[in-house]
Amino acid sequence: MNAPHPPKVAGIDSAVPTPSHTVASVSAAPGTPAAAAPNSPDPVPAPYPPGALLQDRLAGWVSDLTTLHELTERLARTNGLDAALGEMLGAGAALVGARRGLVVLEPGDGLGPRTTVGLGLARADLGHIETVPRRALPYGALLGTGVVPPGGAGEIVHADLFAEEGLDPRHREVATRLGYAASYALSLSAEAAGRLGAAVWFYDEPAEPSDRRRHLTGLYVRCAAEHLARLLEVERARACLRTMSEELLPSRLPRVPGVQLAALHRTGPRGGGDWYDALPLPEGALGLAVGSVTGAGPGAVAAMGRLRASLRAYAVMEGEDPVAVLADLELLLRLTEPARSATALFAYCEPSLGKVTLAGAGHSPPLLVGERRTEFVETTVSAPLGMLACWEAPSLEFEVEAGETVLLYTDGLLHRTGEPVDRAFARLHTAAASVPRTLRDDPAAVADHVLRTVLPEGLDVTNGAEDVALLAARFE
Repeated sequence: MNAPHPPKVAGIDSAVPTPSHTVASVSAAPGTPAAAAPNSPDPVPAPYPPGALLQDRLAGWVSDLTTLHELTERLARTNGLDAALGEMLGAGAALVGARRGLVVLEPGDGLGPRTTVGLGLARADLGHIETVPRRALPYGALLGTGVVPPGGAGEIVHADLFAEEGLDPRHREVATRLGYAASYALSLSAEAAGRLGAAVWFYDEPAEPSDRRRHLTGLYVRCAAEHLARLLEVERARACLRTMSEELLPSRLPRVPGVQLAALHRTGPRGGGDWYDALPLPEGALGLAVGSVTGAGPGAVAAMGRLRASLRAYAVMEGEDPVAVLADLELLLRLTEPARSATALFAYCEPSLGKVTLAGAGHSPPLLVGERRTEFVETTVSAPLGMLACWEAPSLEFEVEAGETVLLYTDGLLHRTGEPVDRAFARLHTAAASVPRTLRDDPAAVADHVLRTVLPEGLDVTNGAEDVALLAARFE
């Protein structure tokens, strides 16, 4: 094994010893002229220049403070839990002089989330470590106590794993396989949140951090734990909004003869008001709806739930007239949510006839995807609900051939692209036209292909900026 080469960090130099608070007489530095003692033939080292020792101490302290400031500044710029865990793990490795490590997030309140992030360790390496009995691992010992150490910091040092008596055989085997011989572990806990988890750094050779490194790392980890606690609360709030939003949407889509249905939904980090719905109607008909409520947060999610529930009632009573359905919805919005507006589209489908009647209120037009055509349905220009004293717009009819898919979507799909509206529409059309023939018989595959093609590079993930809802209906 080769000795580790820790990354260079300002203020951390293993060649510089830790300055002690009380220092004995120091010989003259190299190059300092020697003074001869009276009546002595041999020269005697000159005394250390006045104030030089204090200057060295101050320089070391300033360097350490600069290091902590730079590292905490970088940590503060992270705005996601995973990014903060990775930044803390890398900075801690530099501070303790290690090359690899892992951090285990396991909040003591049991509310989650729970995750493990590695530095210099592949997923398979983390899997090997997890095969070691938890009590035998340093982070397992820290997390197993359930006690928050005084000051929020507890540590476990294994300076030479293979020289220790009583080392778990499986731990010895995994350490040999992964090539580490020592470890340094710190608990992660915040003043208000309590225990958050633990971090462990691994050395390739028997080693342990100096007192100076341990002191700096402890200060940094305390600061990092407070930042992680704040991000953890944000993540939990976002997860709560996502759960609320998903619970207000259909748990499953209905089965209607002659139509296959599929839906995709992505909730933004602040929780938005995009929604979709599909419900069976009398005489074998089917109602399809998508919409979006302005605003974000719990209020928008609650407003979305009320509008969706109301639209279902109106659709059952007068679904064959989409204009009447949206007009009633607009009246409800003005009475119950006077400060909000919403876009909506409702389609009354008759699968046996291959006919669709729809009306839209400020919403983007549906997209027809088939073997012989991929085109937007030409809808009339109309205002969103709640924008005018009395909303009204004409309905339109179009026919759907067997094997074609009607794709309804919310504006969040276009907004997430970050492009002008015309280019976003062109991008959507190109994505729909490029659906492979082998996928066209499956509406779920069509919706997934469109989403991933329109929003590449991770923009289709749940924590994107905008809500997205897609509803695909394939006519047989």
